[in-house]
Amino acid sequence: MQKDSATRFRSDETQLEQCHSYINTQIQLKKNGGPRESAKPPGPAIAISHQTGSGAHEIAAMLPRLLQAGETKGMVPWTVFDRHLLEQVIKDHHLPHALMAFLPEDRRSYLQDAIDEMFGMIPPSWEIVPEFTETIMHLADAGHVILVGRGANFITTRLPNVFHVHLVAPLVKRIERMQQLEHLTAEETAKVINKEDRARGRYMKANFHVGIDDDLLYHLVINTDLIPCPDAARLIAEVALRTLQDGAGD
Repeated sequence: MQKDSATRFRSDETQLEQCHSYINTQIQLKKNGGPRESAKPPGPAIAISHQTGSGAHEIAAMLPRLLQAGETKGMVPWTVFDRHLLEQVIKDHHLPHALMAFLPEDRRSYLQDAIDEMFGMIPPSWEIVPEFTETIMHLADAGHVILVGRGANFITTRLPNVFHVHLVAPLVKRIERMQQLEHLTAEETAKVINKEDRARGRYMKANFHVGIDDDLLYHLVINTDLIPCPDAARLIAEVALRTLQDGAGD
C-alpha cells in the first residue's frame, strides 16, 4: 500500500512538472512568435468527463503518447490537466493572468464573451469557479491539452477545436476498479463513488445548469466495462484527431 502511494506521488509530481513545462513553453512561444502568432489557429484539445471509477485518469495518462505519435516533430507536447493539477498550476503560475501571455489577441474577445456568458450563471460565492473556467478556456484554446473534469466539457462546448468525451461503466465494475486503486472495502468504495458522483452532478447543475449524463454534450461516450481502458484511449485518440482535422478543413 505504501509502495502504491509512493508510486502515485511520483506520478503526480511528474504530471505537475509536465503541466509547468507546457505553460512555460507556451509563454516562450508567444514571446518568440511576435505579431504573426496572433494568426495561429487554436490547437486540438480533448475534454473528458467521467463517472467515478470509470478509468478517466488511466485513459488520460495514455493519451499524450498516442496523440503525440501523429504530431509533426517540434509541436508542443500533449499535456494532461485534471482537477488537482489545475488547482496547482493556477496557484503556481498565478493563472489565468499568465495564460493571457500566449493567447492570440484576435481570440481574446471571443473567449471573454463566452466566459462572461458563463459567469452570469455562477453564484458569486463560488470564487474558484470563474478562475477554473477562464483557465480551462485559455488552455483549450492554446491546444494540445487533455482536460479532465471540472466541467471542462461544458466550458469548452463552443470551442470547435475541442473533442468531448464521457466515460461510463456499471457501478459494480467501478467499485472493482476503485478497490484496486484505493484498497478499500466494497462498501467503503461504493460510498466514495456515490459521494463523488453526486458532488460532480451538483457542481454541473449549480454552475452550468446542465446534467453530466446528457449524451448530447459529447462527441463520444464510452463504456469502459465493454471497451478496456487501453482500447478506449486508442479510440479517443484516433477519432478525436480525425474529427478535429476534418473540422479544420471545413
